[in-house]
Amino acid sequence: MTIIDDGVYNGMPASELGETGWERPWSGTSGGQCVEMKRLADGRVAVRQSTDPAGPALIYTPEEIGAFVTGVKNGLADHMTVPQPCGGRTAKRRAHRQAAQHPPA
Repeated sequence: MTIIDDGVYNGMPASELGETGWERPWSGTSGGQCVEMKRLADGRVAVRQSTDPAGPALIYTPEEIGAFVTGVKNGLADHMTVPQPCGGRTAKRRAHRQAAQHPPA
């Protein structure tokens, strides 16, 4: 983890950033599980999980947040919203790795 002069670092407890100023820029049908964001004094943005307000905060620059939002708007994360079928690529990769590590005698 990188500690910045002001003591704010990636992965720090979000509770150390205070309880005011956290926003939910969007919400949906997630059953109350939302991402919350807070603009820090130096312009960076802290992100935390709403169901774990004392958990880790991820710290991003405005440029990083902008690139993420642009990517989502351009469909670069669409594949993350499609359920993976049973026996999908992940399971096949895992089976292939295991077979390579333990070849038949």
